[in-house]
Amino acid sequence: MGFVTYECSSSVSKLVDPALEPYFKPLDYVTTLACIHEQLELASQEEKSPLYLEQSFVFRGLSEMKLVRRSLRSARQFAVTVHEKLVYAAWLRHEKRDEDLNDGSSTYCSGRKLECLDSAMAPGFAPHLPSDPCSCHSLTTDLSSSIPGSAPVSTSVSNDISFHIDGDIVHCNRQKMAALSIPFFAMLNGGFSESQIADIEFSENGITAVAMRAIDRFSKTGRLGHLSPDMLLEILSFSNRFCCEKLKDACDEGLTALVRNAQDVATFLDYGLEESAQALVAYCLKVFLRELPNSLWSMPHITNMLCAPEGRAKFEAVGHSSFALYSLLSQVSLEEDKKSALTVAFLEGQRDYATSHRQKALAMHQLGCIMLAKEQYVEAQSLFEAAVKEGHVYSSAGVLRAKHKQGLKATSYEESSRIISDYLLTPAGWMFQERSLYCDGNKKIVDLNKATELDPTLIYPYQYRAAALMDEQKVQAAVNEINRILGFKVTPDCLELRAYFCLALQEYEGAIRDVRALLTLNPKYMMFGGRVGAWQLLRLLSQHVEQWTKADCWMQLYDRWSSVDDIGSLAVVHQMLESDPGKGLLFFRQSLLLLR
Repeated sequence: MGFVTYECSSSVSKLVDPALEPYFKPLDYVTTLACIHEQLELASQEEKSPLYLEQSFVFRGLSEMKLVRRSLRSARQFAVTVHEKLVYAAWLRHEKRDEDLNDGSSTYCSGRKLECLDSAMAPGFAPHLPSDPCSCHSLTTDLSSSIPGSAPVSTSVSNDISFHIDGDIVHCNRQKMAALSIPFFAMLNGGFSESQIADIEFSENGITAVAMRAIDRFSKTGRLGHLSPDMLLEILSFSNRFCCEKLKDACDEGLTALVRNAQDVATFLDYGLEESAQALVAYCLKVFLRELPNSLWSMPHITNMLCAPEGRAKFEAVGHSSFALYSLLSQVSLEEDKKSALTVAFLEGQRDYATSHRQKALAMHQLGCIMLAKEQYVEAQSLFEAAVKEGHVYSSAGVLRAKHKQGLKATSYEESSRIISDYLLTPAGWMFQERSLYCDGNKKIVDLNKATELDPTLIYPYQYRAAALMDEQKVQAAVNEINRILGFKVTPDCLELRAYFCLALQEYEGAIRDVRALLTLNPKYMMFGGRVGAWQLLRLLSQHVEQWTKADCWMQLYDRWSSVDDIGSLAVVHQMLESDPGKGLLFFRQSLLLLR
């Protein structure tokens, strides 16, 4: 078995340009975080939530996921409306979806109040919300307590008027009915003819006699009792027509108890939006957010409404459309399929609801990244330029990429040089990395070396230098170069590159080590430009090395663990789990390595 063909995969000609990161990346992170901190100190408690969200954007650009979650927890804690609390709770739930011991149910709750979607439905501003467990697991399901008016309430109020509806008579109390709303009060106590008579014809007002009796009971007791969904929807429509706010709230709350799954959302969402039933729409949205990302496809009705401008307007009318919502949906959709029409629609919503400079910059930059990936270069350039105008200098790299793709390589080089000159006192590593893409030879190497000097965490310069050494047949030097970055930052593409180098040296054990580490990070990883699965290469390579016994594996793990060889340790644990997948201790060791 030969591995000659593998060398081409590590050639400079095969190396792809570094991807533009779709994150908020300020030139000076310290100054930006200090500015947000100062704004938080000066802001009122009700104004802090969006600032904490912007703080999370900065931390995400630094890949500090623990700090991202901390900021989102703070945003949830200072959220004012039910909508904001619902979005931030769903975001926290999504961020930790792979960490909690989920039982596989979409209704699973971690037990933490800030992440509990049911706790988010409670109205009111609670900035000092305790971190103690939520009450989800201690609640007993009792429909009678969830629908307003379930408990019997006696009344001795006498009836003095009658509503005639399609041949049926509903007896009511004039003052109780008048108290339902200003229109009813004007009709029954004002200058209208109904104020002088006891028998009122009411057939043409879109209400049945059965529903009117339920309204009469509510006027006397303040409760609706057990009613069918159709009856609640009929009364909801009536309460909107006659401006009966308390009656509307009771219907709204009663309907929320019926929204449990995707089918219920499809049934009640349109009614909620049409009748401006804020609580009903909130519960529909809760089900949708609870089941992300699957709900993007399993609930096409609500997804399509959130994507369309007309649907966004309907959600906005009931207070359930925001920058935070579309930021969450954009992130989820980007993770699933960044080139999809769904992702573009959510990002456009995020752009439309952006208010601050940081929000606008992020929205424009992310949308520009997607347009660049979709090869819509003119539109991508325009979006990146808009982001730059909002103060996001990193989007300049997007402008250069878009121009380069339009055949303006020389222009991109000149403009990248101008950017470096403009920020000569505060240069960033990505500026030199970006300029290196538009030149060749020694100029390129000089720029890449400068990029590493300014920002040692940039991966591309190491990859290029290693691939260039490989082209010169300096294989060991190439391995040493890629080891520089793997010493403190383990990424799949760098592991893949080193595996190719090991194959060129016929160091099959080293190649197996890197492929196993790759499979630990991503079990479905594809190598050789997506043509060969890493697991397939592992099976082929395993035929060329001596197989370890269980005792050998433990000895190898001890040696690598002691020498702080994390990649080697991951590879050994991966091999041991193949033969003993139920070993909890091995998964624990693996988790410690991945955390490190």
